[in-house]
Amino acid sequence: MAKSILNVEPRVRTGKGGSRKVRADGLVPAVVYGKGIETLNLRVDPKALQQATATEAGWNTLITLKGDGPFDGKVVVLKDMQIDAIRREPKHVDFYALDLKKKIAFMVPVSPQGKSKGEKEGGTLQMVRHELELLCLPTNIPTSIEVNIEELEVGDAVHIDEVTLPEGVESQHDVNFTVLTVVSRMAEEVEETEEEEALEGEVAEGEVAEGEVAEEGSEEAKES
Repeated sequence: MAKSILNVEPRVRTGKGGSRKVRADGLVPAVVYGKGIETLNLRVDPKALQQATATEAGWNTLITLKGDGPFDGKVVVLKDMQIDAIRREPKHVDFYALDLKKKIAFMVPVSPQGKSKGEKEGGTLQMVRHELELLCLPTNIPTSIEVNIEELEVGDAVHIDEVTLPEGVESQHDVNFTVLTVVSRMAEEVEETEEEEALEGEVAEGEVAEGEVAEEGSEEAKES
């Protein structure tokens, strides 16, 4: 369980104008929400935020907020982050306030362990699910879910019901979905080819549609 402390400030002005002012000051507008609490508006230093989540748990790091306001002492996790498409900097951050005594769903990365027999024979490991949605107490979030793949041969797969979860952690699912599988190189190449052909087909359809629109526009121009 990874923990961090993050100093934040209350944000008085809200809306687009308030957010622009926060960014102009070199900070990031943020909100804290959760069950049983009123949404709180904050501003946070992006560098401090990066340091707070620079743990082995990443976004699942338990962050204790510090500052002058009703948010002081609240334990939160990073729930969402909007990134500027050009500058690649955070534009807005959502924190979720936790009740440390109640279970909640977290996304936890899957970590394959070892090298499969299938890979040694020329196959490829294919990750179907890079993360699993798991239910547990905030103080019991696993850093990752390890899956031993050493005995897997080409064509073998690991399903969610076969994954061993730590004590106190559960997966709520209706379908026994595939987490990972080992495929042959040929199967992988066929899949890549099909994806490329599908993409080319979409591009071609788009070009045809554009051509039809252009022809219609030309005819209308002639008539007018």
